[in-house]
Amino acid sequence: SREGNCLCVAATVCAARRCATVRLVDQLCSVDLHPCPDPHPVSTHVFRKCGSLEIGEKNKIHIPMMENNKTETGGVASQQRLAVLSYEQVRRLSDVMDEVVSIHGRGNFPTIEVRLRDLVTVVKGKLEGDTANGGAGLRVRDIRLNGGAASHVLATESQPYNDLDLIFGVELSGGRNFDRVKAAVLGSLFDLLPEGVSRKRITTCSLKEAYVGKMVKVNHEGDKWSLISLGNSRGHRNVELKFVDSMKRPFEFSVDSFQIILDSLLLFYECSELSISENFYPTVVGESVYGDFQEALYHLHKKLIATRHPEEIRGGGLLKYCNLLVRSYRPAQPDYIKSLERYMCSRFFIDFSDVHQQRSKLENYLWNHFVGAEEESLKYQYLMLLHSVVEESTVCLMGHERRQTLCLIEELACQVFCQEQQRLLASQPATIIYAGGYYYAPVIPTYPTTYHTHGHSTYMTCTS
Repeated sequence: SREGNCLCVAATVCAARRCATVRLVDQLCSVDLHPCPDPHPVSTHVFRKCGSLEIGEKNKIHIPMMENNKTETGGVASQQRLAVLSYEQVRRLSDVMDEVVSIHGRGNFPTIEVRLRDLVTVVKGKLEGDTANGGAGLRVRDIRLNGGAASHVLATESQPYNDLDLIFGVELSGGRNFDRVKAAVLGSLFDLLPEGVSRKRITTCSLKEAYVGKMVKVNHEGDKWSLISLGNSRGHRNVELKFVDSMKRPFEFSVDSFQIILDSLLLFYECSELSISENFYPTVVGESVYGDFQEALYHLHKKLIATRHPEEIRGGGLLKYCNLLVRSYRPAQPDYIKSLERYMCSRFFIDFSDVHQQRSKLENYLWNHFVGAEEESLKYQYLMLLHSVVEESTVCLMGHERRQTLCLIEELACQVFCQEQQRLLASQPATIIYAGGYYYAPVIPTYPTTYHTHGHSTYMTCTS
């Protein structure tokens, strides 16, 4: 509530039969609350000044950690997984949440344009809404920002990201809950349709075909989660909504292990009419499911590749690893990396056992992760790195199977190289040299010339 020009903040804190010390960061006032005789007391003080609240060291608020059914090893304490974001990081997070995302529809369906924070609020409302009123009737434990967007928020340097990954913690105890989650998302899309759109003939089936790019449901051996990807327009950021009850392997490498808990920021948007400033912003907590937040953040800043339990990384981990290499990441432990590569190659060939599955996976990965002129130019280097890793670290295949996969990668690399040559020749026609009865055309590298040719021009022979 507001009185005059001052924001009234009600603080209710109690833990272990003792109320916490609550104070304003800007030291406008400080209040010590007395011990509570009742096991479940509520003590409330109202402050008439603006500022962010801190909880005393003796009484930390419990933050639910991501469930992955694993006990921490190597002496990593659970509190090392968590860290409080700085003002600069909270500001970047708020900018991401204020970003207007475009969910493009197929056919005649219009584009839905909505702020990310509003989309999250609508989906959460549908999940928690009463089933009699079209809701799912589920309790949302927490909401998290994951993936490249979370790394962008935490990094000191700008980190590009392709998609906006959100995790909703919900209970998926039965098949009906999966269906309720799906209905809640489609109901949210229905509510977010632009004004003036006739809704009479729009069904959930047509909404799914128009706006959902991908749907995944996993309910097997401790993994209970589903994924609904909104948007299907290449070159635009898709919104990936993940609904997680439990997940055995929630990350691949330390640099993609960050999850930022959004609940306090969403509550701030709901309760405060003031904008975020250096002296007034919510406390936001981040978690690294890698196990050590500061170590993972160091890897992100220094562009280092590290992981734990590499045998658990699914087949796509090999493709992600080569993607990091082509973007100038390097192994945190060079002596250990060959063992890691063997694990990833073995898992790739377990998950994608025949050459047709491998082709489909590679083509989809290139299509989704190399978008734009700068990204397209990295494809050839990426495939050559992948070829090198598979050639050196594959130990689980018969000779002819290994040669099949290597030939597939070479074929894709040749296609990418020729396409890039055509694009470059169209933009800057090359000079043709005639000598000794032959025409020579320069090969325009798709990579920096010094990378492979050491500064020397390379020519290929044309027909005479």
